[in-house]
Amino acid sequence: MTFLPKWLTFLKGKEVIIANAIIAILTIGGQQLFSFFTFSCPCHVGQNLIYGLAFLGVPALILLIVGYALNNQTWRLVMGKSSHFERETSSNWLLKCKLLCFVLCSITGRALVAPVTWLAVTLINGSYYICAVSEYIPVHYYGAAPNVTAAERSRILATFPCGQLVPPELSRARDEVILLLRYQSQVAGWLLIAVVVITVFLSYCLASCFSPLSFLHFRYWNSYVHNEQELFDEATEQHSRLYAMQNVRKFFGFVPGSETVKEIRIPSLREWQAISGLAFLKRVDKEHYDYSLLHDWALKERASGKYLRIDEDPGIITQL
Repeated sequence: MTFLPKWLTFLKGKEVIIANAIIAILTIGGQQLFSFFTFSCPCHVGQNLIYGLAFLGVPALILLIVGYALNNQTWRLVMGKSSHFERETSSNWLLKCKLLCFVLCSITGRALVAPVTWLAVTLINGSYYICAVSEYIPVHYYGAAPNVTAAERSRILATFPCGQLVPPELSRARDEVILLLRYQSQVAGWLLIAVVVITVFLSYCLASCFSPLSFLHFRYWNSYVHNEQELFDEATEQHSRLYAMQNVRKFFGFVPGSETVKEIRIPSLREWQAISGLAFLKRVDKEHYDYSLLHDWALKERASGKYLRIDEDPGIITQL
């Protein structure tokens, strides 16, 4: 019974590492499925390189953009504004630049997990690399038919990723070329993984060395930020619900979920038209916004009109 709480205690505060591991695992699985169902080298001069690089780079670029887009820190950085009450001094400007660099590095590090995993796995797999560069193998690696023209040699080499298109007399040369390219691709993949691991480790070491907090103080700060965000999200949900409930009650005449509703309000056609349609944030003054058409109506209009007492005959409508 005490094993699970110990593991929960160990994992607490390591949400980022766990999230990165899950992203990497999902990326590996997605790459394998993607490669199995969609990848088919054209084995044609000039098309192999474009096709192979597209499968290598385009998914990685998409994953990078998605990584940026799904990070809340990205939008907090984009939508954040400096306080008008602060005096802009050189020390404040320098501090803001350091904070900006730190946040950008943090966001980029999280966003790079999926694309780097994709590139590493595809390079270790080797199929994309073989397709992309097979026609560019140097001449001395090509042991058969030395008297063909350069264009014909490139055409033959471009068919090497597709074994069924290679003439039988070139099967041995084709196997040697494929082994060479797979070796190059896998070495590049492992080098990429090594560079990333070393870079991440050194980055954490440098960040820890220059941090003004001690180890335990840093753990406390992480715990505080996590708890503050959870409580803020809970308060945001409850506050917005209560605020919206006031506006809905003004429009319909009762609080949703109440068991003691005695009367309901009958909105007029003009009021229905006032809250219908498309709306975005509407600035009321320098400090406040209207969040919706219903919010705008509730702040401007009086809740007068027709009311219906639900404990009476539905045909009896009273004017209040």
